[in-house]
Amino acid sequence: MNRLLALLTILMLSASPALAGSSDSSDRSAPIVLKDLYFGEALYYAFQGEWFDAIARLDTELMQHYGVDEPELDTLHFHINQAEFDVGDFELAYRMHQRAGRAITAVIEGNVAEPVRNEAIFRLARIYFQKNQPVNAQYAVERVEGVVPDPIRHDLDFLRAQILMANGRFAEAAGILKDLTDVQGLEGFASYNLGIALIGDGKELKGRRYLDRTGRIETGDELTLAIRDKANLVLGSKLLTEKDYEGAKEMLDRVSLTGPFSSRALLGSGWADAFRGRFEKALVPWSVLVTREVTDASVQEAMLALPYAYGKLDVSSKAALVYNNSLGKFDTEIDKLEASIQNIREGRFLVALVREELKLDADWVVKLRELPDTPETYYLLDLMASHDFQESLKNYLDLAALRLKLDGWGSDLNAFEEIVEQRRAYYEPLLPESTTNSGSLTRGGACV
Repeated sequence: MNRLLALLTILMLSASPALAGSSDSSDRSAPIVLKDLYFGEALYYAFQGEWFDAIARLDTELMQHYGVDEPELDTLHFHINQAEFDVGDFELAYRMHQRAGRAITAVIEGNVAEPVRNEAIFRLARIYFQKNQPVNAQYAVERVEGVVPDPIRHDLDFLRAQILMANGRFAEAAGILKDLTDVQGLEGFASYNLGIALIGDGKELKGRRYLDRTGRIETGDELTLAIRDKANLVLGSKLLTEKDYEGAKEMLDRVSLTGPFSSRALLGSGWADAFRGRFEKALVPWSVLVTREVTDASVQEAMLALPYAYGKLDVSSKAALVYNNSLGKFDTEIDKLEASIQNIREGRFLVALVREELKLDADWVVKLRELPDTPETYYLLDLMASHDFQESLKNYLDLAALRLKLDGWGSDLNAFEEIVEQRRAYYEPLLPESTTNSGSLTRGGACV
């Protein structure tokens, strides 16, 4: 038992210090000594992303803890505050928002230290914000008072600013975001949101300066690169709409060629040149763009813009050749679209989504449409990448996993029934003799 506890402690220390905390909930580090084996088991499943098993085990352990006469003698007592937090976190990760909210609310309303209460409020506000309930999120975050734990201080401020923006209170959000622009971990995100908040508050020039600042960030972090590209795309698109083609070209050319916003940036960059009559330069980004995945709307527009540019340059033969090639691709895509509609109606789309081999790759949504036998996914990339779809997809995958568990449990029950029958068949012939012997002994004892 002690060796197993030690092993679980080592696993927790090496895997995720955020999940496994000590009995003092103001300290979010992993416990130096794990006192409760079953709490450690729940954490182990959580580290694997097996939220159902983690919740089931931690719920059972908490129920048993509160059911004993003297809970302070139970080993979970050493980690009870962390366990109360974790059950809400696990339920939130499993998208059980109502139960997670109740669990965290119970911590808020309990007799807990101020930092613990404020951390619970932070988590509750985040739940409401993720559920697109900004008014409830605002009400929750306004309840934060006093000492805030250092590990969540900046995250809380950033969440508060996002909630204010969602409620249209841009000036207040900008005031908070100004102090976060240089905070480690929020580089780019704070300045981008500050730019949007200032624009929403009517301070267009200041907002654009912060978007420009975000668009110049030098970093190797993928998420920060993505927000940098988004800032350049937003600002470049604004300038393109305002017919500031030179400024738009500068912003759009900053966007990386491999990021998620690259196709839209290449398309806009080409139009920034075309609107100034520089069709030869417009050919460069559009020629790159037409070689990409044809299901992308920006690629399809470039397939028509490219022969248009050749026509403006009086290269009629090239324009006709490119235009004819584009028509052939469009015909092929129409066939794919019809096949997609047919396969979706036949239910093959959901079958394709649960393919186990795809889940091993972080970019499985993108690679799904590259499979030759999944035409139903060709034109659904934007849908599949959306937050709402991803949340619904997770629910569907969890239901599929639960169905497998139920099938497994059904087989287990059949096995248990078989064991019971075998034991009954073994003991039934012995029962009369056992009863007789028992009765004789009793009577004998009574006679004595």
